Amino acid sequence: MTDPTERNYIEAARRETRAAIEAMGVTPFAYRFDRTHTAAEAVAAYDDAMGEDGPMVSLAGRLSSMRTQGKTSFAHLEDVSGRVQLYLKQDFLSGEYDLVKLLDLDDFVGATGILFRTRTGEITLRVMAISLLAKSLRPLPRGKVQQTEDGGTVVYGGLQDPEVRYRQRYADLAVHPEVRRVFEVRAQTIRWIRRFLDDRGFLEVETPVLQPLYGGASARPFKTHHNALDMPLYLRIADELYLKRLIVGGFERVYEIGHDFRNEGMDRSHNPEFTMLECYQAYADYTDMMELLETMLSGLVRELTGGPGVSFGETTIDFTPPWPRIAFVEGVREHSGIDLLSATDEQMRARLVAHGVSRDAAAELGGARLMDELFKEFLEPTLIQPTFVVDYPKPLSPLAKVHRTDPRLTERFELFINGRELANAFSELNDPDDQRARFEDQGRQKIAGNDEAQPLDEDYLRALEYGMPPTGGMGMGIDRLLMILTGQPSIRDVILFPAMRPEA
Repeated sequence: MTDPTERNYIEAARRETRAAIEAMGVTPFAYRFDRTHTAAEAVAAYDDAMGEDGPMVSLAGRLSSMRTQGKTSFAHLEDVSGRVQLYLKQDFLSGEYDLVKLLDLDDFVGATGILFRTRTGEITLRVMAISLLAKSLRPLPRGKVQQTEDGGTVVYGGLQDPEVRYRQRYADLAVHPEVRRVFEVRAQTIRWIRRFLDDRGFLEVETPVLQPLYGGASARPFKTHHNALDMPLYLRIADELYLKRLIVGGFERVYEIGHDFRNEGMDRSHNPEFTMLECYQAYADYTDMMELLETMLSGLVRELTGGPGVSFGETTIDFTPPWPRIAFVEGVREHSGIDLLSATDEQMRARLVAHGVSRDAAAELGGARLMDELFKEFLEPTLIQPTFVVDYPKPLSPLAKVHRTDPRLTERFELFINGRELANAFSELNDPDDQRARFEDQGRQKIAGNDEAQPLDEDYLRALEYGMPPTGGMGMGIDRLLMILTGQPSIRDVILFPAMRPEA
């Protein structure tokens, strides 16, 4: 980062420059500019057969470099597509060259002129007119670029502190094209998923973000208050219960891509505000949702990369279907020696403590939470390639149908990639009496200390009493998917403005 003393000196100098520009009768912040080409389009429009008389173009962007020698200046103009060199000479610009001498790095300018190729081989714009579009009063933390002996480059200084990059995302995006690329891939991914579901007859819908009762997942909510109604409201932790109400109402395939909010800890794979895809299909079960997810993600990866896989660090993740399926109980038994269907709470706690979990932490867990912790400690870290973990114990899945061959289990799967959960799906529970009993069990868990247990939702039970057809449902974390697709180590790297503590 720039030294604060130096930065303050530079900022003061730039404000003096702004005053000098205004004294010339030039506004430092323009209203608009007629751009005819991006930098990349301008470079593509030039052909060497044109010689010194290439096409006339108007470009707009930031000045990313500038050097002046007497009555001649060379600069680079950078926009979203790339950059192009500017050749600015007093003979061509006349009085406007006085403005050129007052320009600084990072100023936004508009330049009109003729394209040609210099003796060094660079396609360049011979500028005939230049406009200041926005004065940069604070220099971007670009750092210094130095060539290495092998032809590469090394950047010294600049914007490298992750905390500052997340907090000042605007500066991060401005100086790091590779960061902009991550969010371009994000937009491309969401567009592709929408098209995939739309083409299969799914209807995109919107459900409430502010809810009188939260549900659809095991998580603590954010709570607020509605003044006009004088009632508490919760930011949704999932879209599930409202989307299934729509299945009751007659829509047979629905989905939503939206933000959910969970009042939980923050780490490399958790942000309190995150983006989820949830989709529900009538007359389907969890095996249909596995096939849907395999087809969706393998097709998405091929669309983005042209091949079947992506690289995540030193690991290549292969999305070629079909993906392995591991039963939850058998997988935990194989890696821990514990049979979740017969083990007591004391046996499960003892196994966790022997594995390195503190006695105090293990003592706070019971029942379903012990099962979940054993899974996280023993099986989850082994799931690197896309893998479906299927058939979860009933206490872990209050919204899933009982397994048709084993009443101790439910028809549920989760997709794991690179040791993290990416998606969760059920054969949706549509028996209102069974659902009421599950909600009541969640209530008992809450009394016993599980602050993530789900509340009983009478309106949702009423909806089920009208009748919901057999339904397969699936939720997938968009942010975690983007981490894998772009090779980013933290969820903050794929969220434009992640949650941060306030600055001092």
